[in-house]
Amino acid sequence: MEREEFRDLAVNNQAELERIKSGAMTSPLYNEDLAPTGPERRTWTTYNIAALWIGMAIVITTYTLASGLMAAGMNWWQALLTISLGNVLVLIPMLLNAHAGTKYGVPFPVFVRASFGVRGANFAAMARALVACGWFGIQTWIGGLALDALISAAWNGWGNVPGHSFITFFVFWAIQLVIILRGIEGVKIFESLAAPLLLAGSLVLLIWGFTAGGGIGNVFATSAKLQQGDAPFWALFWPSLAANVGYWITLSLNIPDFTRYAKTQRSQVLGQALGLPLTMTAFSFIGIAVTAATIVVFGEAIWDPVQLVTKLAQNAPILLIVAMIVIAIAQISTNMAANVVSPSFDFSNLAPKYITFRTGGLITAMIGIISFPWVLFNNVGAYIFTWLVGYGSLLGAIGAVMIADYWIVRRRQLDLVELYKLDGRYSYSGGWNWRAIAAVLIGVVPVLPGFFKAATTPGFAGVFQNPTFIESLYNYGLFFTFGVSAIAYLALSMIGGRATEPVSEPETT
Repeated sequence: MEREEFRDLAVNNQAELERIKSGAMTSPLYNEDLAPTGPERRTWTTYNIAALWIGMAIVITTYTLASGLMAAGMNWWQALLTISLGNVLVLIPMLLNAHAGTKYGVPFPVFVRASFGVRGANFAAMARALVACGWFGIQTWIGGLALDALISAAWNGWGNVPGHSFITFFVFWAIQLVIILRGIEGVKIFESLAAPLLLAGSLVLLIWGFTAGGGIGNVFATSAKLQQGDAPFWALFWPSLAANVGYWITLSLNIPDFTRYAKTQRSQVLGQALGLPLTMTAFSFIGIAVTAATIVVFGEAIWDPVQLVTKLAQNAPILLIVAMIVIAIAQISTNMAANVVSPSFDFSNLAPKYITFRTGGLITAMIGIISFPWVLFNNVGAYIFTWLVGYGSLLGAIGAVMIADYWIVRRRQLDLVELYKLDGRYSYSGGWNWRAIAAVLIGVVPVLPGFFKAATTPGFAGVFQNPTFIESLYNYGLFFTFGVSAIAYLALSMIGGRATEPVSEPETT
């Protein structure tokens, strides 16, 4: 008998699931990893979703996120406000795309077939997957550096070992590979166990900062010394806000990969609303407060939490080991959820009959190595204003098409069986929806001149001052591409030939 909690789902009983599978199993677009989730796999509660975001948000790059903004010219509260607002804004497309994952139980590469076509979905999926591979490499490199620094503090001779940084990088890489092989359920368990530990570690760090820094008032007074640049606030605000939205715009596309396992829409909405903006803002605040305290204690600003921990635990090996474990868990929890799950499904979508979720994870890990993350993360300005704003602009355009198609064009109605057919309602022209591709290009092409200027200007000197009109569009990043692509797609959808929607079904959410 249908359970009350599953009544708002498209697949709410085993019989319905078997009917859908029987109509899709023979298709080359189908495998068990990409199949809709039935009620027995809907085990993620509000806590699991919130823990997922806590595990992803508490990471070294979040801790140091404010540093790039303050180095450019913002003060601490301007940086924190920008970070907070960015995460509230990115929550909107996150929740809009998450709805389809929970209702239909399909991952991102299957969901995006409705808007881009069964073949065109690979364009969107690969754009998301390659960004995730780059992020996987960056987070693994940071985790390896953290492990390297902590081992160096514990053993003086470690620094003399040839290639010691790359050794710890590959050790960190191998640990994650083991978790990848356990599949999506292993990710859920790891995130749920890691969340309380990461919250406790963050609280301990904040208490140390306020205590050692001479009290809350003194820490905030000292924080003024963290501001370095002199760029006008409003010149920095929009590209910085776009960068902070871009920080999680990747997840706003592939959030169905997780919400397909949620028990109800309410579970995923509450879990995300509690887990994402609160954790990102709180941990960025901890980074600012603790760094200000380091000025009081050590006479210099130490933004890197690994460097700080090694200083504090030089004569306390047990504390150093505990810190090493917490930092490793923080990096792994982010990498597993944010940068492995999505590309694993995305690569599986390229050849579902040959590439499973685990195989896709192995491909992600390999590309993460050859992306040269040690080069990508070398410059904080490039990291924020080229890497985050640049790919955020592209993915923002893709997300706009997905949201406009699902919420406005199709009014939340999809035909699950047709999503797995090469010649079905979502095949469009040879499997590609030209309207979706055109809408993305219409949104992205105008920001390319500004992107090239930012990418080729050493030190970003003058990038935000007196830009031409066309160059200034890049400062608005995904805000511009999202709006333009959404409008373009809706306009193009008025042209005949798009896929028709199935008969509307009543919803309880």
